Amino acid sequence: MRVALFTETFLPKVDGIVTVLVLLMDHLLKRGVEFVVVAPKLTNQESQYRGQKVIGVPGITFPLYPELKIGPPTLHTYREVKRFQPDIAHFIHPTLVGTGGLMMAKRLNVPTLASFHLDVASMTRHFGLGFLEPLVWWYTRTNFNAADYALAPSRRVQEEMMAHGVRDVGLWRRGVNAANFHPCHISLDMRMRLSDGHPEDTILLYVGRLSNEKQIDQIRPVLAAVPGARLAIVGHGPAHEDLQAHFAGTPTKFMGYLSGEELWSAFASSDMFVFPSATETFGLVVIEAMAAGLPVVTSRVGGVDDMVQPGVNGYVFEVGDVRGMIDGVRAVMSEPSKRRVMGRNARLFAETQSWPSMMDELLVCYDDLISGRTPSI
Repeated sequence: MRVALFTETFLPKVDGIVTVLVLLMDHLLKRGVEFVVVAPKLTNQESQYRGQKVIGVPGITFPLYPELKIGPPTLHTYREVKRFQPDIAHFIHPTLVGTGGLMMAKRLNVPTLASFHLDVASMTRHFGLGFLEPLVWWYTRTNFNAADYALAPSRRVQEEMMAHGVRDVGLWRRGVNAANFHPCHISLDMRMRLSDGHPEDTILLYVGRLSNEKQIDQIRPVLAAVPGARLAIVGHGPAHEDLQAHFAGTPTKFMGYLSGEELWSAFASSDMFVFPSATETFGLVVIEAMAAGLPVVTSRVGGVDDMVQPGVNGYVFEVGDVRGMIDGVRAVMSEPSKRRVMGRNARLFAETQSWPSMMDELLVCYDDLISGRTPSI
């Protein structure tokens, strides 16, 4: 099997989309599947990934996200993809690279699959551009219906896509590496760092991009309302300086970007995960926190309803409901034994959500489309 992967964002950028894509590429290599990646060309981007070719598409900087380059594929892109002779083309949320790629795949008579990774419609509302939402959904619907099959990351997104007219939507669930994100990575040294020297306090953890749509600023009232709570923020992004000013004078520690064992240790060494984001397609960090044994208090976005059982492994509040977030944190903190039980429950659920099984389901979907069968997921 030979797979052409089209994506709007790629390494060295790190975000939820790239994380899933890297996991997918590693799994393809493990299963002996050849692939090529078509992605916006960045100045410091490698032309290959573990021996597999990366075809760079020239583009310009996207104003709302300066870390992104946007632009359509070119005749050179088409020739490179044609030379690869793919059996199937998988589009990671087709937008510009993907739209042109869909046209290429049709010309090459290659089966096509589009997977949903970014809730652009919700982002337009958050940035005060809600009048563009119908246009965004029209464009999304057009692109996804141009593919032979579509995949959603959660039941919530699946229902929303179908409600907006996307046909033939399957479910490609998300997973976690439960060996890496594991309670065994707890560290007193990391706990000292996260708590700024106050390890006896209750550490609330946020991990992710520091940007306005994540609504991290809404955690400040939690710190004021819950005695003994401290906040550790892991990640970087355009809102970093504004957030530092916003949390000045509060028990908040900015840890910067962490990866690998440091990141695993940060999860395992905290007491609970707090996630007030306004928009997500799934929320990988939520299940990573659960795998590390943390109860989660999260807004109802993305795949949260598929993961969190209120009162069992966490609490859920509606987007923007700061009082609901405060109540959730208080409930988890009400007694240490409750926090420990909820953390164990979170871990037990995460252990059932392994990446290899999720990726193997995707490979079966590839094979179904190549063979002309209706996908089973």
